[in-house]
Amino acid sequence: MNALVQNTGFLTPTNLQEAMQIADLLANSEIVPKDYQKKPGNILVAMQWGAEIGLQPLQAMQNIAVINGRPSLWGDAVLALVRSSGLLEQFEETQTDDVATCIVKRKGHKAVTKTFSKEDAKRAGLLSKAGPWSQYPRRMMQMRARGYALRDEFTDILKGFGVAEEERDKEIDVTPEPSNIKKHQGASGLKAQLEHREQQDKAVDMAPEFDTAALIAEIAAAESLDQLKQIGSTVPDDLGEPAQTDIKNAYAAKKFYLQLVVDLEDAADVEVINSIMGERFEPNTSYLTDEQIDKINSIYERKAAELTA
Repeated sequence: MNALVQNTGFLTPTNLQEAMQIADLLANSEIVPKDYQKKPGNILVAMQWGAEIGLQPLQAMQNIAVINGRPSLWGDAVLALVRSSGLLEQFEETQTDDVATCIVKRKGHKAVTKTFSKEDAKRAGLLSKAGPWSQYPRRMMQMRARGYALRDEFTDILKGFGVAEEERDKEIDVTPEPSNIKKHQGASGLKAQLEHREQQDKAVDMAPEFDTAALIAEIAAAESLDQLKQIGSTVPDDLGEPAQTDIKNAYAAKKFYLQLVVDLEDAADVEVINSIMGERFEPNTSYLTDEQIDKINSIYERKAAELTA
């Protein structure tokens, strides 16, 4: 990615009214990222985030991703911001099939070296994930090492932003399975919890013949919460990792989407659907496919028209 442009342009607002006008203009464009189309509120927030770290409006939309409700920067943008700060004295990346290394030196500070290895990725359960980790593991290791080095040394420049490549690997928060082990029971309670965890660890690879991919496909095809619940009841209790986590994540994402559909369809007034969209849908679009996002937007537009007619 080229260095970030620092000069102002004709789409740079000087007050809130101009920012709102620009957001409305960009929301109706088909060449802005999909997460911002028809969503001037999202654009306005992204513009403010961008302004705080030195990104112009269009740069902010291209380089800021909201993942798990947290604004994050793509790895190339992180490097570009640090370089444009004038504080980066040394930057060196090396890569092998087994480990990525990033060396950075901030002016007036000692050089810092960060690494991320294939073994690190394996321990984190990343190599078994479908997507970039299975397709481009070297690139993903590079982004992890880079993120660690730049975030540690340039916190004042990045202002708490995460690295998108790292944030999207974090698990979706799912409701844990109920346990009859009570908390706050002193040493005996701690011992019981540790024994429970040991039993969970022993579940690894106890069901290696189970077709995880087929079940995840069934989850993706579920058309109702009842159907999804029925599919979930077929998961073996002794299923090990990473299959168990992959299924839980797929199940949670599908349940989130289906519940959104139900709640929007059942909403009785505009305030309710606006609340659903603003508080639950827009901050969590990273859990949804493009098709699901289009479906939710379609339901919202239809319901809004019905309730305001």
